[in-house]
Amino acid sequence: MHTQPLPALRRLRGLSFRQSLLAAFLVIAALLGGAAVQALLTLEHVAKQSRAVSHNAVRLTESAQRLAERTVAMERSARQFLVLDDDTLRDRYQAAWQEARATQDVIVSTMPAEAQTFHEWAVQAEGAWDILNATPRQAALPLLTPIFSRLHAANEALAERSQKEVDRRNDALLADLERQRQLISGLVIGALVVAAGFAFGFGWWLSRPMRRIGAAINRLGANQFDQPITVRGPVDLQRLGRQLDWLRQRLAALESDKTRFVRHISHELKTPLASIREGVALLQDGVAGELTPDQAEIARILRDSTASLQGQIEDLLRYHATAFEAQRLRCQPVDVKALLLRIAETQRLQWQAKNLSVSVSGATGRAELDADKLSVALGNLLSNAVRFSPAGSPIRFVVTDGKGRLAIDCIDEGPGVAAEDAEHIFDPFYQGRHQPAGARHGSGIGLSIVHDYVRAHGGSVRLMPREGGAHFRIELPHEQAAA
Repeated sequence: MHTQPLPALRRLRGLSFRQSLLAAFLVIAALLGGAAVQALLTLEHVAKQSRAVSHNAVRLTESAQRLAERTVAMERSARQFLVLDDDTLRDRYQAAWQEARATQDVIVSTMPAEAQTFHEWAVQAEGAWDILNATPRQAALPLLTPIFSRLHAANEALAERSQKEVDRRNDALLADLERQRQLISGLVIGALVVAAGFAFGFGWWLSRPMRRIGAAINRLGANQFDQPITVRGPVDLQRLGRQLDWLRQRLAALESDKTRFVRHISHELKTPLASIREGVALLQDGVAGELTPDQAEIARILRDSTASLQGQIEDLLRYHATAFEAQRLRCQPVDVKALLLRIAETQRLQWQAKNLSVSVSGATGRAELDADKLSVALGNLLSNAVRFSPAGSPIRFVVTDGKGRLAIDCIDEGPGVAAEDAEHIFDPFYQGRHQPAGARHGSGIGLSIVHDYVRAHGGSVRLMPREGGAHFRIELPHEQAAA
């Protein structure tokens, strides 16, 4: 069953790369900002609770102390009234009593459970007031003493319970503070995890088309035009993918035209060239009559020139065939050192003709390689070294099977490569400045074939710095090698 993309995903695909980055930033900023705002609100709530608890604690402590003071004032006024019989003192008792009741109202508003305690306290205070108003002074004092003792005991118990209530509220505040701390911690960690998830998701979503584009460019650089280029993601990257696919098709068409042109022009040149060579051979054989020495020299020059031209045409065809074959490897386990020994043996006549010596040393260097193509590359390196080495000099091959790389070094004692040639030494048909005296110039494709075949294996070939000779190094990835 075919399912349509989610609306949010469709909207994301409609954004450009810059807009996608901005959207990712805003989403992550919103998550972290929301966590920060929630943390601030929680802290404000805890701070408000802390202020309320502190205020109530101060009110309870002050009220309990004031109630104890008003009770002492009531007792003092009552006793002085019984001794001095001054109605002003009884009025003081009543005023202190009223202040005590106001203080009790404050305590009850904070501790409603103490209402019954204050009711009993009021009954005792009312009893003391009745005694002051109706009992003879001589009999009143013994009656007042136990009443005020009970009032003082009630005040002390109330002060103790007030302190416990303050402690309880402080503990509750601390517990709530701990819960809020855990809530904030969980919120922040959750926001960070979600933000990291969004960042990873956006990063993956944005980097995937970039990887596709990079891989497509690498394929274009390697002349691999058979795979269509499709890029999903932001609209500007999709547009870039379409442009790359257009470029792929254009390069494929140009490559096809180039190959077809080279084959056509080579075929068209070989036919008249063969006729010229045949005509020159007939002239040299005297079919048209004996040639004068000058005519014979001209015929020789024509023969050499046509042979050189035919060799160049064949080299051109061979180079294009090499570029085609480099994309099709047939790898199998190969003993590189043994392969070098076989290559040296096949070219023995060439290097012995110049009294050269060829040595192969180093590790065995077993690797998963295309033996035929590597043989061509190493053979070109050897023939290049033979061509430029002076008579009686050595040519050395050294195989190194190191961690991560398999290296093959080719070292000769020839004139080396000029500094101005080093940058172009692997370009096809490039002729260096240091050419051997008296030798016919080569086609300039030998080292370019080495470069193409080694690169097809995922390796590299470099010209190493050296005085008094050339030093080429081939390196192959170790994952293709089995030590």
